[in-house]
Amino acid sequence: MTRAGKAGLPRLHAITDDGIARRPDLDDVARALAAGGGERLALHARGRTLTGLEHYQLAIRLSVYPSTRLFVNDRLDVALAVGAAGVQLGAAGLDPQDARRLDTRWWIGKSVHDLGEATAARASGADYLLVGPVYRTATHPDREPLGLARLAPIIGLGLPVIAIGGVTPPRVGAVRRAGAYGVAAIRALWDAADPAGAAREMLEEWQS
Repeated sequence: MTRAGKAGLPRLHAITDDGIARRPDLDDVARALAAGGGERLALHARGRTLTGLEHYQLAIRLSVYPSTRLFVNDRLDVALAVGAAGVQLGAAGLDPQDARRLDTRWWIGKSVHDLGEATAARASGADYLLVGPVYRTATHPDREPLGLARLAPIIGLGLPVIAIGGVTPPRVGAVRRAGAYGVAAIRALWDAADPAGAAREMLEEWQS
């Protein structure tokens, strides 16, 4: 049984990358994001070139904010070790139904880039979909963005959709009106001049 549709999946997901994971101000920015996002914020420990120990240490550092949820990307061993609330699986990663055997309490998300991948992820038991890039983004400069029109049929599958890719505070309203459950960001949150304010602004669309 999946957790799709149940209350509790955060609306805002702040995802790290290798550079952010090694930044000296990581703790300061994470603390500010937690202050701005609270229980509606998930902090994602992600870093594709991190060693297992570095990924574990990153997850531990992001786990100390009790108002937020900790998600771990790809490294299920780390997620188990730190008691993560959720895991984010890459498009070519483990199937959600297999990950669920490790911990039935996890929110299990799958990264998808089109309707075909989204349909397969739903069939394999994903609780939610991380869909992108919605807009053009420096993180994936060569990938053509989906746009809101191509996001719509994925939302129509019925799973909560977290939109990622070029999602900035001014764009959140359009993404919400398109039917997305929430949004995720890397630069728009971790590089914000006011991280707490950016988190609050991105969550304002879901205040009501």
